[in-house]
Amino acid sequence: MSDVPLPDRPLLTAHRRPHLDAELWRHARQPGLGLIGLVLVLPVAVLLSVGVGGPEGSVLVLGPLITFSLPVVAMIAFWWEDWPGSSLRPGWSGPADTLVIAFAGILLTLLAQAVVDRPDLRGVFDPTPGAGHAATFPATMSIGGGAFVAMLQITFAWEGWPLRRLGRIASGACALAVAWAAALVVHFAVERGGLVSGSELGALLVLTGLWQVGIYVVWRGWPFAGLGRRWVRILSANVVVVGGALLTYAAVHVAGEVRTDVITAVAGQLIAAGLVVGILFEGWLQSRLPPAAERVVSLAAVIVLAAVLSFALEAYAATLAWDRATADDWVGHVGLNALGLAVILHVAIARRWPFTSGSPS
Repeated sequence: MSDVPLPDRPLLTAHRRPHLDAELWRHARQPGLGLIGLVLVLPVAVLLSVGVGGPEGSVLVLGPLITFSLPVVAMIAFWWEDWPGSSLRPGWSGPADTLVIAFAGILLTLLAQAVVDRPDLRGVFDPTPGAGHAATFPATMSIGGGAFVAMLQITFAWEGWPLRRLGRIASGACALAVAWAAALVVHFAVERGGLVSGSELGALLVLTGLWQVGIYVVWRGWPFAGLGRRWVRILSANVVVVGGALLTYAAVHVAGEVRTDVITAVAGQLIAAGLVVGILFEGWLQSRLPPAAERVVSLAAVIVLAAVLSFALEAYAATLAWDRATADDWVGHVGLNALGLAVILHVAIARRWPFTSGSPS
């Protein structure tokens, strides 16, 4: 996990200390290490974007499956430190973890199906399951998105407290269970309770993810990392992330009536760009600019990259016919699921294999 940017606070930097030499080595190889990583990241992202009967089929099938796999990705990368793959010989860790993630994603998708309707394998894997089958998109998406957002909030804003006291494996499993419990509570209390629709809840969750990525991936925990008392860091971080998402959602609606799929699409590209800048190209600007300037330039790079991605993807999506999904659903899927997952798998799970030969690790 040392290859993933984490907030520079004692809880996390202490566990990274044995890997500082390898981290400095990687930073020195940027931006080349990030550019060569695109050789693997982009083909995987394209496959996840169009690999199931084209763009719409991929949204309908892979969108839910990837969304439900993301909390497991977070558990393996941020809590289990790449276990169980790390117990295997080098080169096998990434594929082994990826298989675990894929299998868990299928099981969790079936679990969400049972919550909203009933388990139905055809509804999971067939983009056009037909009448009488339980389709997973969009009915289950807010549960999967809620579990992932909760997992990130527990990991970063809560600093893993107090679960990390349980040990590496038990704490990660408990964090996943708590994240799922939180997602189910929100689903039943907010969505089923009629406070907001599933699409509105989904857009709000994506905006929460945007604040999480901006603070903890792009800015590595600033400004909370510098706060000395843990309870102050935790309280302020949770207030800012959740409050920031709510205010952003309110501001978008005050500015004009914007469809929820458009909000998700734009925020999804910003999240994807944040992962590229903050993870794939980790350390490039950090080692070359003062901290304040690095944060400004990183944010600008995220905005520019997200704008380019949005323009290109929207232009392509506009040429296609859409039935059950929309063009903006696909644009959001490309950013949040396809490109985002590809970056995380390459860096946090596969540890940039095979482009790290010679690392002091």
